[in-house]
Amino acid sequence: MDGSPGPWAERRSRRLPGACGGRALPEPAGASHAQAAKPLEASGVVRQNACGPGQSPLPRGEPPQCRRAVAPVTPAGSLQVQATLAPLRFELKSRRYLGCKARITGFIHDVIKRTCGSFDSFCDPFAGTGAVSQAFNSDRMRVISNDHLFSNYVALHTFLKASRASGARLSESIARLNSLPADADNYFSRRYGGTFFTMAVARKIGAIRDEIEAVAADKSEKYALICSLLYAMDRLANTVGHYDAYRRGAGGGGPLDMRLPRLEEPRVNAKNRVYSMDANDLVRRISADVLYLDPPYNSRQYCDTYHLLENTAVWKKPETRGKAQKMDRSRLKSRYCLKGAAAALDDLITHADCRYIFLSYNNTSNMRDVRSNSRIGDKELKGILGKRGRVTVHRTDYREFSAGKTGLRSRHAERLFACEVS
Repeated sequence: MDGSPGPWAERRSRRLPGACGGRALPEPAGASHAQAAKPLEASGVVRQNACGPGQSPLPRGEPPQCRRAVAPVTPAGSLQVQATLAPLRFELKSRRYLGCKARITGFIHDVIKRTCGSFDSFCDPFAGTGAVSQAFNSDRMRVISNDHLFSNYVALHTFLKASRASGARLSESIARLNSLPADADNYFSRRYGGTFFTMAVARKIGAIRDEIEAVAADKSEKYALICSLLYAMDRLANTVGHYDAYRRGAGGGGPLDMRLPRLEEPRVNAKNRVYSMDANDLVRRISADVLYLDPPYNSRQYCDTYHLLENTAVWKKPETRGKAQKMDRSRLKSRYCLKGAAAALDDLITHADCRYIFLSYNNTSNMRDVRSNSRIGDKELKGILGKRGRVTVHRTDYREFSAGKTGLRSRHAERLFACEVS
């Protein structure tokens, strides 16, 4: 070394755009600004969220988003720099969903384990977001998870079937989709721009969804990319968590930001099976030690509430109608939201091949809005389950995520009906 300032002094004021909140990062000797930034483009990092006051909070245990570079000088005087940027990630429970059990999975898990002791297989035919399925997921358990809506199925497949084996490739695909230009109208923006999403965000969603078909290398990657898009949409949607209506005059703020799912190690999901079919048909095809049931409770159809996400996931671009721009959902209607709900449950329980049955059902039987009243009364529930064995009832109080004011005078309670099959 000759003691001269060298390349460090010449380059110390140069910055990588968007990284570390504008703090200067040195570049390798002889590398242009564009060349220095290029490796970050393929890393899956979303630049606008890398650091700074707009950064989203990290899940516990997540490495920091930016670390200052260490820049040793080699004998040749060249500068070697390493900047470690960890992409933001999302978890299975990171979404808004009516009836989601994420806040009471501990209660459900404890009751089931206390009642059953040791068991090897767990079936969740009305999985929804998959929070309860995930609570039992381990390398020792075979989890069978199902939901009739394809928009839920892609998330179940991503978190309960896929693994970290495809993480690097998935990161590159997400980075590519996040960088897509979106300045032209498309199927999605013409229907949902300026209502559920800003026009700019709606154009981006439509452009990304079209490109997923070309980017994905296989089915698992396609489902993971759709899942990432749906979760990104949920963070920006101009709603209170469902798509029956949108909030007038609300902002919808910020750019669309697809993130990486936090996936399990391959061994954890190795035994699992994931389906998208009618729950009554599923129980005729599988067997499990524990059958956990969380059917719809009232007349509010999930396909009506989440039509926009379902339309985006399936992406057949059907005609849509009304202020909410809903497509035809007749084939997605659940019998558990209709007058025949008790008969549907009786059919499912009769054909279930299992050792234990657990049924989640709340106490919304006398609501101000009759649409929110539960379809099956306690006497019917106990009678149906009682045909298979002895029934006990466990309960916990909590404030549910609902579509509006329920008018429930007492505290909301979730009941877990337990039946040991005789």
